[in-house]
Amino acid sequence: MLMIATGLPSLNAVLTAMAYLLIKHALADFVLQTESQRREKGIYGAPGGVIHSATHVLLTAPVFLILPGPGATMMALLVAEFVLHYHIDYTKEQVVRRHGWTSHDTPFWWAIGLDQLLHGLTYVAIVWLLTLAAAGTPLL
Repeated sequence: MLMIATGLPSLNAVLTAMAYLLIKHALADFVLQTESQRREKGIYGAPGGVIHSATHVLLTAPVFLILPGPGATMMALLVAEFVLHYHIDYTKEQVVRRHGWTSHDTPFWWAIGLDQLLHGLTYVAIVWLLTLAAAGTPLL
């Protein structure tokens, strides 16, 4: 990881990490996600939603090669991503199903957009917290 004089990671490292997480997200959500994962995300505790969130976490871990942090911080961020990803997806599925929205309904797309925004903000938080950890700011 390249560091600037203040001890913060370089802008290049931060942007590379963010780009990696966004590409990872697109792959995990739109390429690797199976039909059973899509179906089961709205059933609390069902294997599909758990596997989908675990896939995200496994694919997030390599970001620590770009922005390494203390072991406890990295583990906490992975756990937090699992919990957040799982519950963002579960909540979106509950709202969409409760209202009976389909891809033909405008609110369906609002729900999809909010879901994707919240996932993206999760990645901003991960990169931000790793940047603070690199600067020596205690997080845990």
